Amino acid sequence: MNKTMNSDIERIMLTEEEIAAEVKKAAAWLDERYRDCAEPPIAISVLKGSVVFFCDLLRAMDTPVQMDFMTVSSYGHTSESSGIPKIVMDLAAPVAGRDVLLVEDIVDSGHSLKKMKDLLGGRGAKSFTVVTLLDKPARRQVDIKADYSCFEIENEFIVGYGLDYAQRYRNLPYIGVLKHSVYEK
Repeated sequence: MNKTMNSDIERIMLTEEEIAAEVKKAAAWLDERYRDCAEPPIAISVLKGSVVFFCDLLRAMDTPVQMDFMTVSSYGHTSESSGIPKIVMDLAAPVAGRDVLLVEDIVDSGHSLKKMKDLLGGRGAKSFTVVTLLDKPARRQVDIKADYSCFEIENEFIVGYGLDYAQRYRNLPYIGVLKHSVYEK
């Protein structure tokens, strides 16, 4: 039986159009922030969840950037964060003396963001700006937040537009709330 991903979605939280409008606003904010930079900032996507947002955001910007990627995981194949982020893949480029733009899919407990901020700050980043697609403050365990959040959301398990459950649903063009029956099996 071949069922579609859409049948696992309880409801659509954010439409393609709502996401696209906020991505443009975030890009304009970043263009203003980096307007007077002598050197292009290094934009870092936290894989895999932020890659769709990252690509759309950078394409909407007028500011030149250098791209790099890192993988930080605290979920694995579960719906709950372990609270212990692990660097799975590190950056290729050095960040010392550079303006760093970290692009996140979601700021949840805050543990991963704190780990990345401490790590990159320790490597001598000149400045550190965090842009996140989603902010879930109800789950925050660490006193940290993004410099720019496109959407603040309630504590629901969401997928789509890069976000996954067990490596599925990333290619949905919207953000939807996943049915409990899918991840409580």
